[in-house]
Amino acid sequence: MTEVAPRTHVIVVGGGYAGTLAANRLRQNPDIDITLVNPRPVFVERIRLHQLASDTGAATADFGSLLGDGIRLVVDTVARVAAGDRRIVLGSGTELHYDYLIYAVGSTGVVPPAVPGAAEFAYSVADLESAQRLRSALTDLPSSTPVAVVGGGLTGIETAAELADRGRLVTLVCGDTLGPSLSDRGRRSVAKRLRRLGVNVLESVSAGEVRWDAVVLGDGSVLPAAVTVWTAGFAVPDLAARSGLRTDAIGRLLTDETLTCIDDDRIVAAGDAAAPSGRPLRMSCQAAGPLGAQAANTVLSRIAGGTPAPLNQAFVGQCISLGRSDAAYQLAHTDDTPMNLVLGGRVAASLKETICKGTVWSIRREAAKPGSYFWLKGGNRPAPEPADRRVALR
Repeated sequence: MTEVAPRTHVIVVGGGYAGTLAANRLRQNPDIDITLVNPRPVFVERIRLHQLASDTGAATADFGSLLGDGIRLVVDTVARVAAGDRRIVLGSGTELHYDYLIYAVGSTGVVPPAVPGAAEFAYSVADLESAQRLRSALTDLPSSTPVAVVGGGLTGIETAAELADRGRLVTLVCGDTLGPSLSDRGRRSVAKRLRRLGVNVLESVSAGEVRWDAVVLGDGSVLPAAVTVWTAGFAVPDLAARSGLRTDAIGRLLTDETLTCIDDDRIVAAGDAAAPSGRPLRMSCQAAGPLGAQAANTVLSRIAGGTPAPLNQAFVGQCISLGRSDAAYQLAHTDDTPMNLVLGGRVAASLKETICKGTVWSIRREAAKPGSYFWLKGGNRPAPEPADRRVALR
């Protein structure tokens, strides 16, 4: 009598850009059972959350249109990963066992507790529910009501521009620098376009306190604001740390260059919550998709008894929407350092929209044809930190 080989069960924790693409890519091996665990029943297009908050677009898609046949979707949170037993404990109390686990929990916004009133009064656009709350808060406010956006990074820039494009009076409190990841020319281009939209840009100014109707700046001056949006800083869920797995300083799972957890070779990380060799890539959907594909490749290679390939990924730039008809495209070297070259206007806006549509299209394409996803390779990776230094990070 012929024995039937046992099937391999892979659990993917997190249904964002990295996790959803990874789940689809695993279908290259028909002998794998795949479970995707996600806290929401819908896929969130995080790069469109500023549009959702401004009521200029939607930011969700049906998992039924994104996941390939045979992938089981479990809508729940993960309370703990019990790596020793190869199981996860869900928020509902259910336990699921796995042979391999892809850790793709993503990232979220963070409001520093040291800023009085920020946690109580500030809104966020870092996740679906936060963006929905912000949209509701803005719905009944006249367009002449002042709005403050705290944080001069890409999320803050896009949020401020989107709100101003809708006719709102917006002040962007940048902290030290507007667009710190941009080149000098890129910053000038973005600042010029924000001014054209009527955004009041405050550089070298921080927020010291958030009130229900104002932001108190670092110099003590008071900036009236009926709504304050906090976009300064991101964090990752503490699931890895709660599960006894080693992380970097902000909680990203420490892995080697194949994205394999340094504590357990049955766990592979992808997306914003991965720190390969203690040197994480920039948090972005541009990094998430390729990381998801490479994490799936690592699992497929291990199941097949092969040697996983090291991380190989290049960047091309950063595209920032500035309302519905304008954008800035900051070109970059393959190692993600910015060139002093930027494109703007309607051409850049069209490119930004193509990128947003393309991220979802590529996930659907991978569902229809597993293994079809490709990405730009050849980017330089910083030298890994010494093993003893990586072990010390928590």
